[in-house]
Amino acid sequence: MAYDVARIRSEFPSLESGWAQFDGPGGTQTPRSVGEAVASVLTGPLSNRGTTGVSEERAEAAVHGFRLAMADLVNGHPRGIVQGRSATQLAYDFSRHLSKHWGAGDEIVVTRLDHDSNVRPWVQAAERVGATVRWADFDPVTGELPVEAVATLLSSRTRLVAVTAASNLIGTMPDIPAIAAAAHAAGALVYVDGVHYTAHELPDVGALGADFFSCSPYKFLGPHFGVLAAAPELLESISPDKLAPSTNVVPERFEFGTLPYELLAGGTAAVDVLAGLAGLGEADAASSRRARLAASYAALHEHEEELRARLEAGLAALPGVTVWSRAARRTPTLLMTFAGHEASDITQRLADRKVLAPSSNFYALEASRHLGLGDEGGLRVGLAPYNDASEIDRLLDGLAAALR
Repeated sequence: MAYDVARIRSEFPSLESGWAQFDGPGGTQTPRSVGEAVASVLTGPLSNRGTTGVSEERAEAAVHGFRLAMADLVNGHPRGIVQGRSATQLAYDFSRHLSKHWGAGDEIVVTRLDHDSNVRPWVQAAERVGATVRWADFDPVTGELPVEAVATLLSSRTRLVAVTAASNLIGTMPDIPAIAAAAHAAGALVYVDGVHYTAHELPDVGALGADFFSCSPYKFLGPHFGVLAAAPELLESISPDKLAPSTNVVPERFEFGTLPYELLAGGTAAVDVLAGLAGLGEADAASSRRARLAASYAALHEHEEELRARLEAGLAALPGVTVWSRAARRTPTLLMTFAGHEASDITQRLADRKVLAPSSNFYALEASRHLGLGDEGGLRVGLAPYNDASEIDRLLDGLAAALR
């Protein structure tokens, strides 16, 4: 079925505010059904997980449903789905877990394309144990991170490669399967930041070659928390510090304290919304959730590509605009700067028109510096499933007025 953006927009109460929201890479708006799922679990009978009584059973169902939904989303195994406070927290947790076995002479590889949450935890963990950090640079002219930029840094001492599947700053999508193959040939593990990627491309952790894959539901219509996916067998080989009475089963041994059952239910609902973006015919309703996700992401991709083309054509006609998003494969996320104008001033001028397009380095600090934009970064426009052509035109009109 066709991508019906008007139908999709009707599911988001926040859009009634009249704001055009281009801040999707920082966090999307939330559909009504996701909020209802959160409220239903939180306000219904609820207690710790178990099988005694409806309140325990509801908690158990929220956890089980969440693991199944996220496994469908990333094409992983439910026992390999770990919940965390955020993708940043999960990276810090696993940097501590894994670095227990690192030492002097060991090496890790990080990239300057990444969000700092997939850089600093690994750098700091390496520093604590005396391991060496090697930096892979991307091309600031093209925005590309070549496979060779990572592969040439690998050795028999490489323990881990941390790399983004899509830059949250400029949208670049590196060739993760090729990078992972090179890392695995050297005996290294691969930790993939899929936070920005998952909002635009349907993940397949096996096809990507990711040993660890992280994402954040609030970047794809869900509540605020993080998810890590890995093979259950790999998780079984990792021993985290934990409380003595807490379970040692996987994946629960990596989840500290009582889980946020209401947020997990919201995450499940968000995956179901994604699976229905393309609409449901009778045949679609009977297909698997993974199949429905594939159809919806294909429709979403086509919709976002049309909007991106409209936006880029409009930007090309404006004076003094530099667009830094140039990679051949990239998400519909554009970073731009303006000759004679501070990006933050343009952000404010757009906000006066109820158009939200923030300016920052967006925690991609190394990337912003490598582009020559310092810590200030630029103005970022990031598309989400609910954006439409009229909002692109509002954005372009606002930019034209601000640049006069």
